[in-house]
Amino acid sequence: MDFVFRNGLVYREGKFVSEDIRVSNGVCVPMDGSSGADTRVFDCTGLVLLPGFVDVHVHLREPGFSYKETIETGTKASARGGYTTVCAMPNLSPTPDTAEHLKPQLDAIAADACIRVIPYGAITVDRKGEKLADFDAIASNVVAFSDDGSGVQETGMMEKAMLEAKRVGKCIVAHCEDNALLHGGYIHDGEYAKAHGHLGICSESEWGPIARDLELVRKTGCSYHVCHISAKESVELIRKAKAEGLDVTCETGPHYLVLDDSKLEEDGRFKMNPPLRSAEDREALIQGICDGTIDMIATDHAPHSAEEKSRGLKGSAMGIVGIETAFALVYTHLVKTGVITMERLMELLHDAPNRRFGFDGGLDLGARADFTIFDLNHSYKIDPEEFLSKGKSMPFIGWEVQGRCRMTVAGGKIAWTDGEMEEIG
Repeated sequence: MDFVFRNGLVYREGKFVSEDIRVSNGVCVPMDGSSGADTRVFDCTGLVLLPGFVDVHVHLREPGFSYKETIETGTKASARGGYTTVCAMPNLSPTPDTAEHLKPQLDAIAADACIRVIPYGAITVDRKGEKLADFDAIASNVVAFSDDGSGVQETGMMEKAMLEAKRVGKCIVAHCEDNALLHGGYIHDGEYAKAHGHLGICSESEWGPIARDLELVRKTGCSYHVCHISAKESVELIRKAKAEGLDVTCETGPHYLVLDDSKLEEDGRFKMNPPLRSAEDREALIQGICDGTIDMIATDHAPHSAEEKSRGLKGSAMGIVGIETAFALVYTHLVKTGVITMERLMELLHDAPNRRFGFDGGLDLGARADFTIFDLNHSYKIDPEEFLSKGKSMPFIGWEVQGRCRMTVAGGKIAWTDGEMEEIG
């Protein structure tokens, strides 16, 4: 099946141009004026075509926790959010630390994914930090190595992991969290925690391991990427490391850019790890995405059951969903307000993750056809009951945002459509 998309505005190098797009055999090809009988033609009047978004940090929960999410539901949700590639974290059962343990995930991806899914391999066996995973056996089938959800506590183990990752040509993607500094905390150790009697998580529990790891990067020369940074000290450490020329990148999440701990409520939908920090931290993160210190936005899409998120701030599971709303939130609160440009947003959502992790795809001629079609003028209130994800818990319920995804094309196939685009010809 070939496709033609007419009358839309196509994003090209920082601006929108009036252009028709043709897809054949999974790639973007020149418009030659002809359309075969099996070509589907869509009218994109009033819509924009953007390169497909890439999320390097999602939790699809399969195998092991399919009651929270599956490859099928998670990738459908991703496509509805405009994503054409996602990288699946290793918080699974079995943990993807050997070829045998990785296979069930690869099989589920092959059977049920509607977009491109590339898994992470674990850094250590069962993500326990005690013994390295079998890097050689799984390197060719994973995007990088991460123990996400569990920081590698022992310095010597992280150094060994960096050397192994460098040897097999992969990046270490680090969940930076010092367990010795947690003290039972579950939200940021800030004004809200003090006022409401909650145990807090200090910022040093994040930036301390980052500082340690940067020393190891200097020593090993490993490629290093920091997950979901949330603290101002983390931004400054990474800024200095980049100025020094270290091979370091990082991500933050939409929630850290538009919320801080002054907006917390006594509800599990405000609980995630790392936690929402102070307004000062949020401003530092915004400065970080403006000046290039922060390379990409990743959702850390982390679905849980309704029951797991119903126990308040103290008792609820860590994590919120967000892949179906990420673009609209950032577009509404940062692009529409003039904080960042559309060009910078596309760098954060597409260009930088593709460049860092070696992905292809987009709207260029000859490229794998990975793009998404949005109505940037459509305003609506976020309603989790509309989500395709099994997870519904997130802090943005009822927020009014602008930018609705109408269709996502992944690998030249329609991965999702809301059915509103007119088919012509």
